[in-house]
Amino acid sequence: MYKGIITATVLAAGITGASAATLDTVKQRGTLVCGVSTGFAGFSAPDSQGNFKGLDVDYCRALAAGVLGDPGKVRYVALTAQNRFTALQSGEIDVLYRNSTQTYLRGTTLGLRQGPINFYDGQGFVVKKDTGVKDVKSLNGATVCVAQGTTHEVTLGDYGRANGIDWKPLVFDRPDTMYQAFFGGRCDAMTQDASALAGAVATAAPKPDDYVVLPQTISKEPLGPFTRNGDEVWSDIITWLHYGLIEAEELGVTQANVEEMAKSQVPAIQRLLGASGDLGSRLGLANTWLVGAIKAGGNYGEIFERNVGKASPLKLDRGLNASWTKGGLMYAIPFK
Repeated sequence: MYKGIITATVLAAGITGASAATLDTVKQRGTLVCGVSTGFAGFSAPDSQGNFKGLDVDYCRALAAGVLGDPGKVRYVALTAQNRFTALQSGEIDVLYRNSTQTYLRGTTLGLRQGPINFYDGQGFVVKKDTGVKDVKSLNGATVCVAQGTTHEVTLGDYGRANGIDWKPLVFDRPDTMYQAFFGGRCDAMTQDASALAGAVATAAPKPDDYVVLPQTISKEPLGPFTRNGDEVWSDIITWLHYGLIEAEELGVTQANVEEMAKSQVPAIQRLLGASGDLGSRLGLANTWLVGAIKAGGNYGEIFERNVGKASPLKLDRGLNASWTKGGLMYAIPFK
């Protein structure tokens, strides 16, 4: 009996030590290394000065603010679809925030852990308006630009076989070269996450008004961060960062008012912002870690609107990414 208790205690201690590895590394280094895309408008793309901006970038900044106390302490590593997971597996990056779809096989075969979904998307198609194409099935026989090493490449084949559509894939290893090919007229259509297509039209098309993203999607594309298996504390931090940003929106905590709201007498707000409950310390962080994270870029709604919503060039509706109180799927696990 005692032997079993001792063994369990030793194992638990060993797991705790192993699971804290990335958090310790990030704190000792003093910089978060965040894997992002080479350029997806609205999610992670360098501006004219080379500074990365977007929804995924704002998550990196919020994480750095919560863990290191400074949203600027981030080094961004631009990754392709082919090298994004190996970069995380090898330890080149601390966390992957890069328009990455969560799937069964990715969750069970890569040695990686899928975090909470921070954007619900679907695979769509963009065509030139003057083609007259109104729906996906009208693309039978069409040449379709698609990125290599993505779920889109697989889904394109699956959907075509299931629905008797004989399209001709033209595969590219980088999104930027795919965009150049499509807008240069080499393909009849281009397929990608619908949000990414909207970004491509807004930022890469020579005449954005000449193109339309078709209303249908042919897949579920739940996007979210990835961390390494065996890094439970670090993975929990990434998980609760997301839920914290969602909870902040539900409770009316914003980038502008977070410091004032930290003085609130509302129990849920007190727990979220560390005025009670000692919740941050259970992750090896300051109890007020989410104050810094929210101050870095706002709650989830603010991050969405600024980068991909109506205030952005993409002008996307919240849709499934709205709060559950407004008909969407964004729902935070309670902080208690």
